[in-house]
Amino acid sequence: MADIPFSLLELAPVRHGASIGDTLRASLQYAKVADDLGFNRFWFAEHHNMPGIASAATSVLIGYIAENTKRIRVGAGGIMLPNHAPLVVAEQFGTLESLYPGRIDLGLGRAPGSDQITSRALNRDMSRAEQFPAEVSELQTLLGDYNGHHPVRAIPGEGTHVPIWLLGSSLFSAQLAAQRGLPYVFAGHFAPRFLYDAIEIYRRNFKPSKVLDKPYVMLGLPLIAAETDAEAGYLSTTSKQRVLALIRGEALWLKTPVESMDGLWSEQEKTYVDNFLGLSVTGGPTTIKHRLEMIVRELGVDEFIFTNDLYDQDKRERALQILMEIKGT
Repeated sequence: MADIPFSLLELAPVRHGASIGDTLRASLQYAKVADDLGFNRFWFAEHHNMPGIASAATSVLIGYIAENTKRIRVGAGGIMLPNHAPLVVAEQFGTLESLYPGRIDLGLGRAPGSDQITSRALNRDMSRAEQFPAEVSELQTLLGDYNGHHPVRAIPGEGTHVPIWLLGSSLFSAQLAAQRGLPYVFAGHFAPRFLYDAIEIYRRNFKPSKVLDKPYVMLGLPLIAAETDAEAGYLSTTSKQRVLALIRGEALWLKTPVESMDGLWSEQEKTYVDNFLGLSVTGGPTTIKHRLEMIVRELGVDEFIFTNDLYDQDKRERALQILMEIKGT
C-alpha cells in the first residue's frame, strides 16, 4: 500500500456545545497534522442547513486551509454544482489556484447537499441537476485556455486548468466521468450500495482525455482507527450516533462515545446505520491494514479518501498517525 495515496474528506464536524470558530480552528489543526504526515489531499464536502456540519462555505475554507499549510493539496469533495453558477465556481477556484498554484482540486457533485427546502433557498431552478453534464463542460471551458470567441470568460480562472473530479454514489457520475476522461471518486463513506457496479462501469467505458490517459478511482471510506479493535469499536459509536441523528432528522453534533448503542436505536435503525457505514474501516492497526489491503486487491483503487469522525481531537489526529504507520509497513 505504500504506493497508494491517502487523503482526507472533511465536513468540519461540530462537537456538541462547541462553537463554529473552535470547530474550524480544529479542522485547521487537523489539516496541519495531515500535511506534516504526508497525506495527499484535504477536501471539504459542501453541506447546508445541517447543525453539526460547518463546511457550507467550501471555497472559503479551502483558502483558509491552503494559506496555513505547506504541501497538501486542498479542494472540494465536492462542490454541489446545481447550487452554483459555473462562472462563479470557475472564478472562485481560479482565484484559489492563482494564490496556491498546483495545490487546488475541484470535485463536483450533482446532488444538492441539503434537503429540498434548502435546495430551493440555494437555487430556484430545481431542474439544474439535469443540466449537470452541460455545466461540467462549461466549467472545463471556463478553466481552460481562452478559445478566442467564448463570450464569457472567468477572470481569474481562465487558463488555470484546475483539476476537475466527478463524485458520485450512483452510476450516473461514473458513466459521465468515463465519457469525459475525468478522475472519479465513489462516495463509499455514506453510500456503499453501487460501489462495484460504479467502478466497473467507469473503467469499462473510460475514454482517454487531455487530462487523464487511463482510469483513476478514488474511494471514500469511513475510518475509525485506534490502538486496538476494542477501542475503535467504542470510538465508532460517535459516528453511529451521528448517522442515527441523520435518519431521525436531528442535529448532527458529534457526541461522546458510549459503551453500547443498545437502547439508543431500534432494530430497523440499527440496520440502516450499519448499511450506511457498510464500508467502514474500523479497528486497530492490524485490522485496518488487512481491511485496506483486501479492498485494494478486490477493487484496485488508486487512492483512498477517508472521513474520520471522532469526538476527541487527539484521537482524531492519532488516527492519522496510525494510518501512515500502516502505509509505511
